[in-house]
Amino acid sequence: MLNVLVTGGAGYIGSHCCKALDLQGYHPVTIDNLVYGHRENVKWGDFFKGDIGCPEDLKKLFEQHKIDAVMHFAAYAYVGESVTDPIKYYENNVAKTIQLLRYVLKHHVKYFVFSSSCATYGNPESVPIEERHPRNPINPYGKTKRMIEDILKDLDSAHGLRSISLRYFNAAGADPEAEIGELHQPETHLIPLVLDVAAGKSRQIKVFGNDYPTADGTCIRDYIHVNDLASAHVLALEKLMGAEGSDTFNLGVGKGYSVMQVIERAKQITGKNIAVDISGRRPGDPPELIASNKKAIRHLGWEPCHSDLDEIIETAWNWHKKVV
Repeated sequence: MLNVLVTGGAGYIGSHCCKALDLQGYHPVTIDNLVYGHRENVKWGDFFKGDIGCPEDLKKLFEQHKIDAVMHFAAYAYVGESVTDPIKYYENNVAKTIQLLRYVLKHHVKYFVFSSSCATYGNPESVPIEERHPRNPINPYGKTKRMIEDILKDLDSAHGLRSISLRYFNAAGADPEAEIGELHQPETHLIPLVLDVAAGKSRQIKVFGNDYPTADGTCIRDYIHVNDLASAHVLALEKLMGAEGSDTFNLGVGKGYSVMQVIERAKQITGKNIAVDISGRRPGDPPELIASNKKAIRHLGWEPCHSDLDEIIETAWNWHKKVV
């Protein structure tokens, strides 16, 4: 059984990937410092509390487990915070990843799957966005993801470390069996914030801008179910183990929904009224972000199976009712 180190495996996407790995016969080994992760999310494989930037933690981890592959999720991911505190993001997302990569090379790990982001593209020149679109991130968070992608390319050339970078669009939804789900502190993602209002936890959902050049004036985003993200990670690992070279793939559905469309569907699914507060635009929010997923479908054999908007909201709502 192959041991897969999952950094940030106590977090939202990492924990869903641990479940997917376990179901496919792999043995996940989670390392998480629990700054944002939740210990109760680690239900599959082993747990090691530690920090990927700490050499002592990494030394102990690699001595305890023979690691065959790495899935790297551990990162700070609040775009606004990255603008106001960029050093925090370069230290955590870049410097600590470099420390992790030192141990990956030292212990001859051959395969590395990286949790990247569509934030590497910045403001799109055209949609849907293909992988060859220029990478011009407009915030430090996106810049950190671009930096790690470039470092991984260099490590492939210099040391033969094969890697796949997966550029997510808007991760959403929850495990259909409601074992795990989305629980950020603070929460910034649209769907859980909308469901907070439906559950009575918040009075209203703030909508940032209704004057964009879209049908209803609100931003359009490509929402992809977290289980579809998880399945893509397993397929990426298997592609690398099949002697394929390093590569990069978008992970999105290829279809967008506006903020108001998401709110209206949530009203229908929950049966609750959801009050809306229209606010001004946030700086740097593009009107529309939609992925071209043709490359992932063609070369990974991947197909998003759970990313109908209603299914995304329903699974998120079932989870939300458990934890709110």
